Amino acid sequence: MTERKVFLLPDLGEGLTEAELVNWLVAVGDEIRVDQPIAEVETAKSVVEVPSPYAGIVAELHGEPGQTLDVGKPLISVTPTESQVEPVETEAAETETTLVEPLETQETAAEAYRTEERAGSGNVLIGYGTPGGTATVRRTRPRRSTSPVELVETQPVEAKGVETSRDSDAKLTTLADDALLLRTRVPGKLGAVISPLVRRMAKEHGVDLGHMHGSGESGLILRRDVEAAINAPAVEPFETQPAETELRALVEPVRTVSTSSTSANVDPRTGLGIISRTPVRGLRKAVAANMSRSRSEIPEATVWVDVDATALVDLRAGLDKADPHHTPGLLAFFARFVTAGLKKYPELNTRFVSREDASGAESQEILAFDGVNLGFAAQTDRGLVVPSIRNAEKLSANKLDEEIKRLTAVVRDGRATPTELGSGTFTLNNYGVFGVDGSAAIINYPEVAILGIGRIIDKPWVVEGELAVRKVTELTLTFDHRVCDGGTAAGFLRYVADAIEAPTSLLADL
Repeated sequence: MTERKVFLLPDLGEGLTEAELVNWLVAVGDEIRVDQPIAEVETAKSVVEVPSPYAGIVAELHGEPGQTLDVGKPLISVTPTESQVEPVETEAAETETTLVEPLETQETAAEAYRTEERAGSGNVLIGYGTPGGTATVRRTRPRRSTSPVELVETQPVEAKGVETSRDSDAKLTTLADDALLLRTRVPGKLGAVISPLVRRMAKEHGVDLGHMHGSGESGLILRRDVEAAINAPAVEPFETQPAETELRALVEPVRTVSTSSTSANVDPRTGLGIISRTPVRGLRKAVAANMSRSRSEIPEATVWVDVDATALVDLRAGLDKADPHHTPGLLAFFARFVTAGLKKYPELNTRFVSREDASGAESQEILAFDGVNLGFAAQTDRGLVVPSIRNAEKLSANKLDEEIKRLTAVVRDGRATPTELGSGTFTLNNYGVFGVDGSAAIINYPEVAILGIGRIIDKPWVVEGELAVRKVTELTLTFDHRVCDGGTAAGFLRYVADAIEAPTSLLADL
């Protein structure tokens, strides 16, 4: 009987431990080839296609669209086609058999895992496929001359008079299935357990392997580690019962009030009905974590200024009239001014880091960069994302406009790479497109500054002593006060404002 291949959700190369299943690209019964995309999954940063490391017939899909799957958990089961499976020995074909590997030492199992991993066990990197070309490889173990039994027949056991215990039967029938699911490491979860027997022992005795560090090589959890945990004396918490009784006395009245309401869909604090529950996951989860960290770690300050953008608006209108197909948008002009300003005030194009030295003492430093990766906020159906233009200081306004348009299309399709989304050094946020004048933006951690641009509207403005109607916008700079003082921030903001009011001085590269 052909053995199924179980493909586990791989590490997508972003340091993430989970992904949301967006859509299946195959169905049960479909015949697939190696490296064929089988599913679309949404990580905290983008939507990616997952290729299959196996060829054959789809036997089972492990998950439904919208479900969040952990890295290392089953994604799809594939049954190899007959042409891809090695011939079975004649004597084994006469009766249905179950392959059972002889018991191995922990060190041998670890080496087998590493060999399998190098051969391409399913931990593929997105976009790079699996090693070994397009053929499906069946991995077999060499026979051991010291092992008395290689094949254990499941049906004729009683006919031959061979006696087995119930415990032995249970282990033999599940060992092969466990081996498929337990030989791939799960990042951050049971990551150093190789042997199914060790994991089974832990399960039977209620030992939690999630936070255990093994005594074997590279933290491998061995049988002796589980036995030590099983034999460890239990420690009762001090005065457990009185504490539980006192806590129950405090909680019970509240519980009574909440359970007396119509259902669990009533908020106990407000007494109002709950009409929906939206899980925080994917991009929204990543944004929430990033914004919380920014506010909790960065001592930010904000400065702002109103700017007369009439000259810039007139310049762009003139260029658009001369060549409407190659005129940069206003955001590209702003980006050009920002990159020029960061050359003059490089303190705002840095990163503040804390680390421990060899003695354990904390040290802090400011990292300066040779170049500007300019991020810009883009609104998508999945939420607000910030792709970045690499080495933006080297680009003209026209080239910046091309990159802005390209990256905007990429992120709205959910196809941005981790590099495009996570490599920025400074962020530009044009919230004026939403019809607002200003905003005290939150810094895009771990950057140290963000510049916001409000809407451009007609306002009364004094020009050479005379009142006139001008195109005015508001610039808002939020910065990390640890990397610079207000004088530096104000100097940068004033530099960008002056460039907007007299744009031709910085646009000689058009």
